[in-house]
Amino acid sequence: MEGEPTSRAVALGLRVHSGWAVLVALAGRGTEPLIVDRRRIELVESRTRDQLQPYHAASELDLKEAETFLKRRLAISQTIAVRVLAAEIDHLARDGYHVAGCGLLLSSGRPGSDLRVTLQSHALIHAAEGHFFREALLHACRHHRVPVTSVRERDLFATAAEQFHRTPDELICKVAALGRSLGPPWTQDHKGAALIAWLTLARHDSAREGARAAGRIE
Repeated sequence: MEGEPTSRAVALGLRVHSGWAVLVALAGRGTEPLIVDRRRIELVESRTRDQLQPYHAASELDLKEAETFLKRRLAISQTIAVRVLAAEIDHLARDGYHVAGCGLLLSSGRPGSDLRVTLQSHALIHAAEGHFFREALLHACRHHRVPVTSVRERDLFATAAEQFHRTPDELICKVAALGRSLGPPWTQDHKGAALIAWLTLARHDSAREGARAAGRIE
């Protein structure tokens, strides 16, 4: 997203849980980011088990019912995610920012491709639920034409260290310091979301500098 000429770029970082996610928004140059928003976003209508843990609920149904139930729940969470992301984009726009990208942390586990097998495995159910809510947020990003940077959580510090030419320990200190002025909460969720947002912002800056050098933008 290019945004208005006078607006400032901001990147969102998201760390997802079952039914909700932590969002951190960073602006500034890629080397010196500034937190402009942090919040918890809900991806379900209510905090009931069937909504927070759809695959756990589906495991108690027969296969056909489970397929129908999961499709319905995903459509609802996608709609909620589209609405939540729209509200965040509007909120930031009122403060003079445009959302240049979104960073999404991925888990190491992979959901099974066979629903029957997934619903028979506790580990696969947990992996599928994380994937389920990340898919809702990816749908929202596509809907709003927000580019997405995805990094597995276990690779985040190594990827960021290469991008910023800093050691992982230096990045840990930097991310901790980012939240110090805000006060609590500044949990591992916030730190992870902040770092993926910072990485996304830096990549946006690099892409714009490359385009400017090539004469594609002023």
